[in-house]
Amino acid sequence: MGKLFNVSSSPHVRSAHTTQAIMLDVAIAMLPASIYGVWQFGIHALLVLIATVAACVVSEYVFEKVMKKPITIMDGSALVTGMILALNMPPQIPIWIPMLGGVFAIIIVKQMYGGLGQNFMNPALAARCFLLISFAGKMTTFSEPHSDAVASATPMAMLKAGEQVDVGAMFIGNISGTIGEVSVIALLIGAAYLVYRKVISLRIPLTYIATVAVFAALCSGFDMTYVAAHLCGGGLMFGAFFMATDYVTSPITPKGQYVFGVALGLLTALFRIFGGSAEGVSYAIIFCNILVPLIEKYTLPIAFGKKGGKK
Repeated sequence: MGKLFNVSSSPHVRSAHTTQAIMLDVAIAMLPASIYGVWQFGIHALLVLIATVAACVVSEYVFEKVMKKPITIMDGSALVTGMILALNMPPQIPIWIPMLGGVFAIIIVKQMYGGLGQNFMNPALAARCFLLISFAGKMTTFSEPHSDAVASATPMAMLKAGEQVDVGAMFIGNISGTIGEVSVIALLIGAAYLVYRKVISLRIPLTYIATVAVFAALCSGFDMTYVAAHLCGGGLMFGAFFMATDYVTSPITPKGQYVFGVALGLLTALFRIFGGSAEGVSYAIIFCNILVPLIEKYTLPIAFGKKGGKK
């Protein structure tokens, strides 16, 4: 007999990848940036990372236990949320602040909307924006590398003020900033791992980065040092590869992913160059998360035989 065909209901396209395996890959991909951040900023950065992850995992467990829902902490999503949030924190921030952010991310943004797969924006970035609004001073105070001394300004703030920045130091990571955003090399190693494992597509990250580059080039008269500083500075690389590619809050259609990337790039560049803040990645991503249903509505492929052209 020839091959036997299975007759079953949809979905007909299946994958061996599980949520747990995907989340584990994302966590592994963030290890280079995490290790570099701890090496760069010291033991307090490690405590921030551990405490934030613990707050996220415990919040999810307690909420689901109280609400008599299945316990899902083993799927790894709370771990990833905690890591992303922690890596977006200033190195010397009081530990209770990112822990509060972890509780907000899990309970308010994730669980209140039904849990994994139901949240309408990235929980870690929503929590970061909540903390930026609530504790602006603490969230915008950064320490010097290998020191507890407060940095005079981050490279992005210096760039916005019209000062010269060291692009090489920004690429390597010998600068002040949040725990996980400073080393472009470490982030690209993690991104390469995600691409190799086929966890993410390059549609969103490359479109996002290219749009920022084009916008920065046009606004600077094609000053390539200025463009390179925008690409290496702030949370652009971290946001492009680890946050904008979140399965739940990004478009599933190929065309939609390109539109999403362009929208992210335009908003980030607008916020950075014309806004009051030197950074704009977090706000750009959560704003575009809200636009995802609209983007998918207009980029959804037309079913075969539907809305065919008239003769």
